[in-house]
Amino acid sequence: MTDTVQLSLPEVHELAVRVLRHNGMSDAHAQAIARVIAAGQRDECHSHGVYRLLVTTHTLRQGKVSGTAEPIVRDRSPAIVAVDARFAFSQLAFEVGSKVLAAKARQTGLAAMAINNCYHFSALWPEVEALADQGLAAMALTPSHAWVAPAGGSRPALGTNPLAFAWPRAGHPPYVFDFATSAAARGDIELHRRSGQPIPIGWGVDASGAPTTDPEAVIQGGAMLTFGGHKGSALSTMIELMAGPLIGDLTSLDSIALDAGKGGTPCHGELILAFDPDRFGLGDLQGDQDRAERLFSSITQQGARLPSQRRFEARARSIAHGVQLSRALYSDVLALLR
Repeated sequence: MTDTVQLSLPEVHELAVRVLRHNGMSDAHAQAIARVIAAGQRDECHSHGVYRLLVTTHTLRQGKVSGTAEPIVRDRSPAIVAVDARFAFSQLAFEVGSKVLAAKARQTGLAAMAINNCYHFSALWPEVEALADQGLAAMALTPSHAWVAPAGGSRPALGTNPLAFAWPRAGHPPYVFDFATSAAARGDIELHRRSGQPIPIGWGVDASGAPTTDPEAVIQGGAMLTFGGHKGSALSTMIELMAGPLIGDLTSLDSIALDAGKGGTPCHGELILAFDPDRFGLGDLQGDQDRAERLFSSITQQGARLPSQRRFEARARSIAHGVQLSRALYSDVLALLR
């Protein structure tokens, strides 16, 4: 018996739907979340792929999240749409609200969508990439749980607070970046803990504030660290404000207090901005796109990679050959069906 299990992408999606529906989720929510989980596994974003079924199911079983609540869309203004996720996961709320967001962006040039009262567990690139596929530039930002110490501190006050951006490209995958403002994603530290591997120095500190390579020490009583010292800390704080109080939702401190030690998925808001390049420009959309492509070429021609290039290469492999899961993770996921 090998240590891995080979699955096709449809099999990953079907497995995710089965697990989520078995644990009380409606088909609409299960399908939306399964699409994101399958996409993460397809692109070899392992901490945001099938592994996330363990996290979402745990949160469902704790009774912290609704598996059936239908999102409510509210038209706030010509350029703002708000979606109340009603304390369900955010994926269905995004799918429903993004149709309105895209239409508003084409009408006004710049539009914003606030998703409130949502549980968000995934990467942000699926959201911005979906908008880029419609010819829009996009940004997304969200807080999380307060797991991260600010620069100069040793106690958690900030979330991992990811930021994502996408730029549409004709004939190419979009230019996409998506990164946590913490030195590493929480899921990456969890995966190191599960596999018994040390983490690099700089990812976190222990309960005394000392640097550590022990993922358990970071998770149990310690704190994660921001990337780039005070720069990452300031950017993380900006995300707390823009995706929290600005849209009438929780900060990462509020989210972890609401969780009350259950270890569930963070509950908060998400802010997505969509830009129509045709509306912003001076009428020469092709010329603007050509200038963007010259910029990308100036990067790649000197041997540098564009963000997400490895992810798109992994996508092509997975579409052709399927994906591999560790047998231990696969067994843990199958146990969720019992």
